[in-house]
Amino acid sequence: MTRVHFQLTDDQRDLRRGIRELLAARFGREALRAAVDSPPAGLRYMWTVLAEAGFFSLRLAESDGGVGLGMAEAVLVHEEAGRVLLPGPLVVSQLAAGLVKGAAEGTAVVTAVDLARGPGQAGPLVAHADAADSVLVLYGDTVRVLPAASLDAEPLRSVDPLTPLHLVRRTPLPAGGPVAAGAGAARLRREAALLTAAQQVGSASGTLDMAVRYAREREQFGQPIGGFQAVKHLCAQMLVRAEPARTAVYAAAVTGTATDIAVAKLLADEAAVRNARDCLQVYGGMGFTWEADVHLHLKRAWVRAREWQTAQEAEELLAEAI
Repeated sequence: MTRVHFQLTDDQRDLRRGIRELLAARFGREALRAAVDSPPAGLRYMWTVLAEAGFFSLRLAESDGGVGLGMAEAVLVHEEAGRVLLPGPLVVSQLAAGLVKGAAEGTAVVTAVDLARGPGQAGPLVAHADAADSVLVLYGDTVRVLPAASLDAEPLRSVDPLTPLHLVRRTPLPAGGPVAAGAGAARLRREAALLTAAQQVGSASGTLDMAVRYAREREQFGQPIGGFQAVKHLCAQMLVRAEPARTAVYAAAVTGTATDIAVAKLLADEAAVRNARDCLQVYGGMGFTWEADVHLHLKRAWVRAREWQTAQEAEELLAEAI
């Protein structure tokens, strides 16, 4: 992996602080559960708020009406989105800015289907197809834009209640829509994998904070459970996973190489899944209840670990590079 020295600038810290405050104020636990009850309506409101904050136009050039920032800043905002379990096809909608009409302004929800990926012969999966306006169809190194309604897909029961999935039964004809100018499928896959890894890092950090806070508040045998060595070890292990994963994601945002992105996705997926499991250990049975967010982090981490680049695919890429 390329050696990179990366420190946040004052502007980047302000950006991270601003998006964290916005998400905390507008998308708290109540809003999260409301999104479960009415996913399409919840996403529309969410997209409007995020668009006003420049979330989707973040990397679009200022001459095109965007904010004009880069991948490093995109990683920061997706990390914060992952921390609060913000639902929806955030990654694809941001990458679609400038490619799909209305994506940058938040008036179009955009999802994606990768025809190179599918569970065996069953066919590829697409997330949030019921709420999307457009879909990016990736095949070979080409990306085409189709109306989401043109997908012949059936809903599947998703392990994550905030990530509805559909199985594409009939592959959309690639010739059926316009080519997304300037969008190569290989580049889009790499950038989507990196931004997904950033969300995983945010989730890993979020469950770490939840575990530490609960360990301080929950008492057993007359003292906070954080005073017990086993709980201390769990929290320490969570920190040890989250920080290297964050460093790898930040480095990959600077270099943009396929190998660095593969390392980042591997570490971030592991940190998100294992930190959520350890957080459940700290919470005990309470972590499985609907009132707690711990199990939602674990379910989302499982789903993200299968998106864009799996652990096996990342390992194979790294093995080839070595």
